[in-house]
Amino acid sequence: MKPLDGKVAVVAGATRGAGRAIAMMLGAAGATVYGTGRSVRGAPSDIGRSETIEETAELVSREGGLGIPVQVDHSDETQVKKLFDRVREEQDGRLDILVNDVWGGENITEWGTPFWEGSLDKALLMQRRAVQTHLITSYYGAPLLVARGQGLIVEVTDGYDYRYRGNLPYSLAKISVIHLAEALAAELRPHGVTALSVTPGFLRSEQMLDHFGVTENNWREAAAKDVHFLQSETPFFLGRGVAALAADPDLLAKSGKSLTSWGLSDEYGISDVDGRRPHWGNYAAEQGF
Repeated sequence: MKPLDGKVAVVAGATRGAGRAIAMMLGAAGATVYGTGRSVRGAPSDIGRSETIEETAELVSREGGLGIPVQVDHSDETQVKKLFDRVREEQDGRLDILVNDVWGGENITEWGTPFWEGSLDKALLMQRRAVQTHLITSYYGAPLLVARGQGLIVEVTDGYDYRYRGNLPYSLAKISVIHLAEALAAELRPHGVTALSVTPGFLRSEQMLDHFGVTENNWREAAAKDVHFLQSETPFFLGRGVAALAADPDLLAKSGKSLTSWGLSDEYGISDVDGRRPHWGNYAAEQGF
């Protein structure tokens, strides 16, 4: 049997990147995965990317799980409630894993601009998309976990501490998610439910590959533009880590923690899909980041 056979997961923000990879790796471990996002075939979101939730669901099923695409704007409370009502009805009230990976800040982060000189509308929109969506989703998802007295909520973020991340609205969003996991853990622990946050290192996502003008086949050529890219990892590195976490019988002991892809690799012996075991933590320390 696969370690997550019979488990039901919701991955919010599964269209691409870490969310898609987490959904696929949960599927590879045997889970039924509801993958949500705004982009569907013929109707992309304002991000303007080609990936869709239908593609994600097909990839989950190809990995051996059951992928179910659901178009959801997680800033719309009505749509989120409808999602979990559907999960409750279709799965007899069962939900084991909730992954919050909604982001939507790709095109609104104003790098290099002091926040008082940037767009306040964009700064506030980032908090609505990257923080409020997580809170809304947890609000409607947590009762299903509490009712069963077990389960896992994963908050996907950037970084594992509270240091500044190069842009105030961006930092606020990513750090808020870490504390959201810590606060969720405090309130859910008495009910047997785990909440934690996870971060990748330098993520070699679809959008990042496009940014550097490379593909997964020749990604090392991007080192000509940024040598640090040689230490990057595919989204599956984190995806495999989350799947291992979800199958850990001592999961509750990790509740409230801020975990990393490289730390999960060390603990569970995980390699990336290309066989590498990148360790952004060690590299960053060596570089003095």
